[in-house]
Amino acid sequence: MEWLYEFPHMNDDSLRMLKKAIDEGFRSFTRAYGSAIEGFFSPLQHFLIASERFMTQTPWPIILLIILAIAWGASRSLKVVLGCLVTLLAIGYFDMWDDTMRTVSMIFVCTLLSIAIGIPTGILMSRSDRLQRVVNPVLDVMQTMPSFVYLIPVVMLLGIGKVPGLIAVVIYAIPPMIRLTNLGIRLVDKDVLEAADAFGSSGWQKLKNVQLPLALPTIMAGINQTIMMALAMVVIASMIGVQGLGQPVLKAIANQYFTLGIFNGLAIVGIAIIFDRVSQAYGERLQKHREIVHG
Repeated sequence: MEWLYEFPHMNDDSLRMLKKAIDEGFRSFTRAYGSAIEGFFSPLQHFLIASERFMTQTPWPIILLIILAIAWGASRSLKVVLGCLVTLLAIGYFDMWDDTMRTVSMIFVCTLLSIAIGIPTGILMSRSDRLQRVVNPVLDVMQTMPSFVYLIPVVMLLGIGKVPGLIAVVIYAIPPMIRLTNLGIRLVDKDVLEAADAFGSSGWQKLKNVQLPLALPTIMAGINQTIMMALAMVVIASMIGVQGLGQPVLKAIANQYFTLGIFNGLAIVGIAIIFDRVSQAYGERLQKHREIVHG
């Protein structure tokens, strides 16, 4: 009757051999193609370093003015701009400016990369139900896999540093971008598409002039979610050498520095609120513009 209480499982030796074969296979792949993959990501590393250098070496008043100008341009709201100003001045006052700028540059590059990959993928999914059925389970795995697990293959392939951290963050953060782009394009009114067909629009013209503009508020929601998820991954990515606000938090955990952890954690929250309010305000402006056009 023991079989009732013990779940049937693979023989221990077979399981050990299977795990060993998978590990050895991945190590062989890393040895064979690791350098080529590293070379492929070299331009990304240069871009990330240039972005970080700009954010950390430019005088802080200029960076502050640039961020406030972007916040005003996106939101047209004095309340949002004032909130950004107070948050950034508090971050500078508590001596977290450089780490915050490193984090902002990382999030900026992650978001650009997620947009560059996510929007075309979402467009392709919106045009093919078969592709959607294939990609959706992959996105489910990407969203539910514990974030620490992403670090293992990335570190084995590329080692420790900025680019492995960036790739891990993008893998974790990109699913909302793809899903909401797909959803936004699929939700475009069929009557509008029929009208575009009646005017003799090509597939590219329909996409560029009708579907993407009308789906833009939904796509903006995807960008917002991607930024939030990228910020949530910052602390975990600091384990593999990503500089920024995550590293002091990791140091605080290791050494039980309460105030260091709380202050840097609050700085991450402040940056998250800035990104969230600005992108949401821009999305709402797009939505109002769309309603005026339809009206």
